[in-house]
Amino acid sequence: MKKLIALISIFVLAISCTHEPDGPRVHLELVPVETVVLPTTFTANTVNEIEVTYSKPSSCHGFEGFYYTKDASTRTIAVLNYVIEEQGCLPLLNQLQTQTLRFKPEIAGTYLLKFWKGKDANGVNLYEEFSVVVQ
Repeated sequence: MKKLIALISIFVLAISCTHEPDGPRVHLELVPVETVVLPTTFTANTVNEIEVTYSKPSSCHGFEGFYYTKDASTRTIAVLNYVIEEQGCLPLLNQLQTQTLRFKPEIAGTYLLKFWKGKDANGVNLYEEFSVVVQ
């Protein structure tokens, strides 16, 4: 019984200690797409490169990757940035960044690509949509 109480005490002590992370805090944020450049043809089982341009909001934003979901033949895509939470972030105007999305459809057919453009005044998501034929 004493061993069990000692073990539980050690466990409680271990989980009650909190460790503050070193360095600045970071969170993820979706950034609206400005423009999209698509190839003229898409091929199944091949990487098709799509150029996606967005406006970098501040000096504390950096490219993390793409938010990407699949639903049947619809793909919803947004730019994902990390944001360093620190004082001294400078807002940036017209700081366009271009990243390449590598789209590899597995089967031929028609796909709907929806690129997130932000939200309207009512908080409704806006998308720029492209219907592409994959051969």
